[in-house]
Amino acid sequence: MTQPIQAGITGVGKYFPERVVSNKDLEKIVDTNDEWIRTRTGINERRFAEPGVGSSDLALPACQQALAMAGVTPEEVDCIVLATVTPDNMFPSAACTLQQKLGAKHAWAFDLSAACSGWVYALAVADGLIRGGLNESVLVVGVDVMSSILNFHDRNTCVLFGDGAGATLVQRLPDGEEGILGHELGADGGGGQWLHMPAGGSRRPASHETVENGEHYVVQHGQQVFKAAVDGMATVSLDLLRRLGLTGEDVDLFVPHQANMRIIDYACRRAGLPMEKVMVTIDRYGNTTAGTIPSSLRIAAEEGRVKRGDLVLAATFGAGFTWGATALRWSAPEL
Repeated sequence: MTQPIQAGITGVGKYFPERVVSNKDLEKIVDTNDEWIRTRTGINERRFAEPGVGSSDLALPACQQALAMAGVTPEEVDCIVLATVTPDNMFPSAACTLQQKLGAKHAWAFDLSAACSGWVYALAVADGLIRGGLNESVLVVGVDVMSSILNFHDRNTCVLFGDGAGATLVQRLPDGEEGILGHELGADGGGGQWLHMPAGGSRRPASHETVENGEHYVVQHGQQVFKAAVDGMATVSLDLLRRLGLTGEDVDLFVPHQANMRIIDYACRRAGLPMEKVMVTIDRYGNTTAGTIPSSLRIAAEEGRVKRGDLVLAATFGAGFTWGATALRWSAPEL
């Protein structure tokens, strides 16, 4: 009897801009202070790209790192799924721009928009493409240049985000190997009012009025987003583990979306996951939206916190509202 096709992560990469922006730096341009930011978010610093740098520019070195880890050339990549809310342009897609820069000339490519849930959504797509037999090697990228859409007069949003990219190579695994075990995904469009960018799309295209009104920046209602994120990440994690016949005790590494340290704390307590199993990078990089989970996976590999066969659980929550969780056996080589 033919065994079902299994897909797994065989390479991970990350890239952050060189420019470090500390909380002290933000004190100089917005009404805030280091203590206020640290106690409410857990963030000490973040990275900002220079003007003119696009998402594909950050994604390129992350993809090269992931491919090198897996021992795969760009020509062997079948597909690129790039999750972002800050593409280089409205079109062509950032994925197509990245495909050309990377030299992945045999890959088809497209963008996916699910905000902070983008990488988890994109991983589920790649898993389906491989299990369905359409492709064997898919680059799953999460990247955002959030500094390009931040209002630096709004201390409630501009202190939260950073720029960064993470990339994962997902491949068909040899028969008998375990990789991606399952996904739990969801959305509630009713939550869109609480976290969005008011203008810039087809409903409200750019105009003198929208620019003057500052409608091309992130708008967030923190209390509503906080409550929904805590409930969403904990619930989706528990639902997935339960469906797979697992518990928090089986998890070797939990990689939550890095939006706010208090959200991570609450979600872990709700899901029964001890903090020693949790990957935390928000203190160093802030919320890099779609880039947070894949870049955190690379950091975990670099720090020796994950090894082949470990059970990894990732969970996220983002604008839309969107949410999701993925459970997998780690199948990438050690660094």
